[in-house]
Amino acid sequence: MTHPVAQSLQLSFDESRTKIVLRTQPENHASLVKLTARFSSGSQRGALAAEIDLEDFLSHLTLLNQWHDPYGVSFTPDLMALTEGSVRDSQAIESRLAAGSQGADFVGTVAPEDVAGRLGGTWKAPLTEFQVRDIAKLLSLTHGANFSVPGAGKTRTAIAVYSALREAGMVKRLLVVSPKSAYEAWQDECEHCFTTPLPVRIFERQLDSAAEVLLVNYERLHRYQAELADWLSAAPTLMVLDEAHRMKLGVRGTYGTTCMALGPLARHRLILTGTPAPNGAKDLESLLSFVWPGHGRHAVDKAVGGGDLGHASKILRPLFTRTTKNELGLPPVDLQVRSVELPSAHRKLYSALCAKSAGFGPEQDEFARMGKTLAYLMMASTSPALLEKGLDRYEPLPFYIPSSNTPESDSLRDLMRNLPRYELSPKYEAVLQTVTENARAGRKTLVWSTFVRNLTTLGSILAKFEPAIVYGGSLDRDEQIRRFRKDPDCMVLLSNPATLGEGISLHHVCHDAIYVDRDFAAGRFLQSLDRIHRLGLAADTKTRITILLARGTIDELVHRRLGRKLEFMGKILDDPSVQELADPEEEVAPYGMDATDLRALLEHMRVPTHEG
Repeated sequence: MTHPVAQSLQLSFDESRTKIVLRTQPENHASLVKLTARFSSGSQRGALAAEIDLEDFLSHLTLLNQWHDPYGVSFTPDLMALTEGSVRDSQAIESRLAAGSQGADFVGTVAPEDVAGRLGGTWKAPLTEFQVRDIAKLLSLTHGANFSVPGAGKTRTAIAVYSALREAGMVKRLLVVSPKSAYEAWQDECEHCFTTPLPVRIFERQLDSAAEVLLVNYERLHRYQAELADWLSAAPTLMVLDEAHRMKLGVRGTYGTTCMALGPLARHRLILTGTPAPNGAKDLESLLSFVWPGHGRHAVDKAVGGGDLGHASKILRPLFTRTTKNELGLPPVDLQVRSVELPSAHRKLYSALCAKSAGFGPEQDEFARMGKTLAYLMMASTSPALLEKGLDRYEPLPFYIPSSNTPESDSLRDLMRNLPRYELSPKYEAVLQTVTENARAGRKTLVWSTFVRNLTTLGSILAKFEPAIVYGGSLDRDEQIRRFRKDPDCMVLLSNPATLGEGISLHHVCHDAIYVDRDFAAGRFLQSLDRIHRLGLAADTKTRITILLARGTIDELVHRRLGRKLEFMGKILDDPSVQELADPEEEVAPYGMDATDLRALLEHMRVPTHEG
């Protein structure tokens, strides 16, 4: 039977591709208002147009059946393709989750023993047993997620998935969104995995038509969304989000909004992260919403809603792959917590700073201010002189051999400015001692601190070890890393987890790390640990991690809170070795601080003395 072709309701993407626009004619105004109201995100854009969030639209497609003229509903071709794919994905997800809820193991269409034959004749790189297992599962899913621990070789696994899809004629291009620090790994793997290296290009401002593999960082996404959309649309593409937790805010953040807009243009979608939910279930919802728009969020919400995270893990397991730390077969880490005592003037200044900051309440809008307070206390636990204003924020502190007693008459401001003359920071002293001992034994040391002035100050203190220094403003980052890897006289690398905490492998040259300070961002801490403890270590390698804590300071609070951020992700991934996450109901805040961290910080500042 042939139906009239008159279109009473037209559906299309909006400019951002994160919303669906509904348009109709004047006689259908009331029907449009009624339909729009049925969607939780629906809103009018005038009398004859409305908009609905893409996620909401795909989750509730059946509401379109309530339009008074079902045969008059039309879709633009790109939206129709996405909608049809979403329906297929929904059916696949439901069947896999139903099997998982009944305790059935995931049965894919690709078996591990079939993987080698699907990679193509130009593939030459070796794969571990767990990589083959993960590749088989990801190829059995239309789209997928690899939540393997940092250092498990997720980059090679993703490239193998691309190679198999390309060999099958399903994709022709690979778009990788990643931090800049991960570019090196992708370039190396695209060269070493094939007899003929894949042509890789880094996207700057213009697209390169010769690129088969295009690398772009999260910061560029929003500005060049239109150009990247054209590139995705020009040929069937696998889109990979590396370190995907960068877009964990989903449509609440700039990175997530652009990823959600570009994702539907890709033929296949894959996310990689070893820390998929650094602040709980909401992060996991956002990530899986990219993989399966309209269904990923619903799947997580349904699985986690009952509160039994062990059960939720078994339900969600068919949707992702994960290699655990234990499966890597790495030698154990020797992790030591070293407490240091603050000298008298240092402790006096620290207590004064706590007292000055103690009057704030725990209201939600205090997060930004308390984030600054946290930073002040973290700096003060190392050296209050870091807080002295009027100096360049990168300028090293003066380094003296203390030779005089602290004057009792100094004001707090003078004491802060002159403290290095009177007392050597016990953390600096501990770093100098450890680096010296390591250098004598021929071992290089990686030193982490959140603050650039700590890095530059330690650069002066450790000058005889010819340190390399890498932070956000470093113009010669690659040269500094090369020097640390290759120069036998460069025994120290000084960096911060925000800059170098992911994407770089240092495990072949360095087996010692020291943390001068840490914040509440547990996922980032875990990422940084894995720079020197990852796949490829010899069985007899001794990896040593030293965490410095100034007794009676914010250091001890951060250490306790990081220690308690274990349960959620370990249970949701059914992996007791995971030690990174916070409470699932909390929102993201500066330095990884959640509401529980905020309350603990306020309590810490209210304690009248900090004598440990």
